[in-house]
Amino acid sequence: MSKLSLKTFTMLQTATSVGLSVLAWVVTGVRPIWNGSLPSDRQRIYFANHTSHGDFILLSACLSEKERAITHAVAAGEYWGKSRLRRFIAEDMLSSVLINRQWTRPEENPIEIMLSVLDQGHSLILFPEGTRNMTDQPLLAFRSGLYNLSMARPQVELIPCWIENMSRVLPKGQFLPVPLLCRVVFGAPVTVAPGEERRAFLDRAHTTLLALNPRPERDD
Repeated sequence: MSKLSLKTFTMLQTATSVGLSVLAWVVTGVRPIWNGSLPSDRQRIYFANHTSHGDFILLSACLSEKERAITHAVAAGEYWGKSRLRRFIAEDMLSSVLINRQWTRPEENPIEIMLSVLDQGHSLILFPEGTRNMTDQPLLAFRSGLYNLSMARPQVELIPCWIENMSRVLPKGQFLPVPLLCRVVFGAPVTVAPGEERRAFLDRAHTTLLALNPRPERDD
């Protein structure tokens, strides 16, 4: 890619990021609530509940422009890689990291792909449920990725984030958002305790995230 093309591409990526953040603020009036953590330039893995394709856009809108530029949502390659257009939107416009949950080749290993992003000094947005939650349960059981990443890169902060109302703003199968007020609650960092087993940590991280739900009587 030529220097001019690269510059144009970078400007387009930045414009897309800013435009989506503005759209998120206009449609949802999103309000970040920092409850145990604060905005920071420190490298992080933001882990959140997942009910809508718009979740990562809402979370990203709560970050500074500098943080957004180096924070990448982890997305399902099975969905976003189905067509050239979807892949272009996810990887080139939204700077997402695509992983295949049913991988077979070593180069497709999701953990290695995510670690390569972290090793560049970038941050991640991770949905540890592994899929959008379309059930009546407020939060699905966590898969092991969050634990594996933390064990491999313990210096990276794990920040729980509860995303409220996004399933109503952009329900499954819909492309036009419904204006509703939303909040993203950022909790205190979570770390793997010395000697803590995988399932114990994942259950504790799950409980910590669920406790951030500002309306526990209602599913989001």
